[in-house]
Amino acid sequence: MSSLIALEKSIDTIKRAIDGITDFLSVSLRIANAHTVDFYTRHVWKELIAVPPDSVLAVICNTSLDHEGAPDGAARHTYGFCEDTKRLVDVGGFLRATKLRSLPASGVCVPLQQLMDALHVHGQPLQPEEDGTLEPDEFMNSKKSHEVQILSEVVVSLARCCRLQQVVDVGSGKGYLCSFLSLRYGLRVYGVDSSSSNTHGARERNRKLKKYSKAYRRRSRTRARGGPREAGGRSWSRADGGRASNSGSRGSADGVSGDEADVHPDGAGPEPEDPFLGLLPLEAAEPPPFRAPPAELSPEERERRKQENLERKSKGSRDEGLYSPLTSYVTAETELREIIAELEDAVLVGLHTCGDLAPSTLRMFAAKPELRALCSVSCCYHLLSEEFDQAAPERPVGGVWGFPMSQYLRDQAWFCGRNARMSACLALERVAVGKGLPTESLFYRAVFHVILQDHYNAFKSEKRVGNVYSKAGSFVDYVRKALRKLELDESKLSDSLVQSYHDKYRPRMKEMEAFNMLKVSLAPCIEGLILLDRLCYLKEQEKPFFCELVRLFDPLMSPRCYGIIGLKKLQM
Repeated sequence: MSSLIALEKSIDTIKRAIDGITDFLSVSLRIANAHTVDFYTRHVWKELIAVPPDSVLAVICNTSLDHEGAPDGAARHTYGFCEDTKRLVDVGGFLRATKLRSLPASGVCVPLQQLMDALHVHGQPLQPEEDGTLEPDEFMNSKKSHEVQILSEVVVSLARCCRLQQVVDVGSGKGYLCSFLSLRYGLRVYGVDSSSSNTHGARERNRKLKKYSKAYRRRSRTRARGGPREAGGRSWSRADGGRASNSGSRGSADGVSGDEADVHPDGAGPEPEDPFLGLLPLEAAEPPPFRAPPAELSPEERERRKQENLERKSKGSRDEGLYSPLTSYVTAETELREIIAELEDAVLVGLHTCGDLAPSTLRMFAAKPELRALCSVSCCYHLLSEEFDQAAPERPVGGVWGFPMSQYLRDQAWFCGRNARMSACLALERVAVGKGLPTESLFYRAVFHVILQDHYNAFKSEKRVGNVYSKAGSFVDYVRKALRKLELDESKLSDSLVQSYHDKYRPRMKEMEAFNMLKVSLAPCIEGLILLDRLCYLKEQEKPFFCELVRLFDPLMSPRCYGIIGLKKLQM
């Protein structure tokens, strides 16, 4: 255990990093909590920013998002904000502060390779069951493949280190990680998801994947022996069957809305356009060899075949048990043994667990002795419940708040606010390489809100406009479609009047563009605070845990790239 202990960050180090972020956010969080819909109706730019939008964009464009940063100097207590007006006056100082208070600069993260090396000291990673085993990019899109390949190596190393054979994947979604862990490494995996359609689809997908995997292994062994390839030189890959054009997994998707969650489709059974099934080669399930009918067999041959069938069924039932998709709503108080009768000591896993499910998994890990190791990657921070947010809805399901978790932040009654948590889901690295925000659609929505305020008595509706922009050919068309969706009378507005609003606010569109870039710059700080709060919670426990924060994924591939890795300390 000494190699792991050497990587541990003290709770005091975590608290200092938290203090640095909260001190900065105490003056800057107003930017993150300003909602784009209210941008013009509440005069957000004038209220919060004291420099022209062109100046903001110029500083952002000329500031490397990967620079090492510099001391805050004279602005360390204001972080670019005027102490009197509380408006932003120094964009450069603000950007330096965001950089210095992000996780990479905090010094609290353990490098992934160092973690893996330390885990390997206590047990070599499990090897694939046999040569030619399926690779993740054979049946997933590039993003999901990237996540599953890295996370599976971490999970397997944790299992090997703790001498475990069982994995519980909470919020397992479509079961890609579960299937890969069971088929490639022979681990006993229980995938728990609240959506029955997800678990049904995962079960069907895993059944077909097994057929594909067996055929894939047979083909791999043939090639290893120098056997012939298929006619035309085709290989067993995602391009087979001419169906590679189908979209990949509909897992985490980043955008200004802050959503990065596995999409849970409605309805029962696999979707007609199931991306996994579209990637399977037509030849995946090879036809069985010809078998003579029983009437043509001798009594000895019939008895031999009967025994073969019994053995095959017995083996098949054992194989089917490697991955079990289960439907259940999980909270921190959930007794896993009531869901999984065969549960033994296991690794608890969550890949992009939404909202309060992520803190629930951490509480389960802390409370359940059978959960010996943890690998948790979260998403959807906007769905977190906050104990001290006065605007928060009623007490969450299960009665346990998602944020803050640590007693350290609870003593400060700290809260972020829903809009700030939504901002935490923005993808800084993607924006930095030119994958910008959908500024025009946000502009349309904000100007539409002005129209609602002026002509519909400040109409407020819980019903969202939704994705009207992608279906609209112009601003006028957008407004018409949005009014119909909100069931408002559109006849009171002429096309020329609607267009006049667009023309009036169009020159101010750069304000929104610049403001959103400031929000994106704040995103890593808010996400960092949420994750450090969770890490601090685990380190506050009296039980002997090893728990650290690790960047697992390439943020360009998977923006929610940080994971909390934990294990109950081993008795070596």
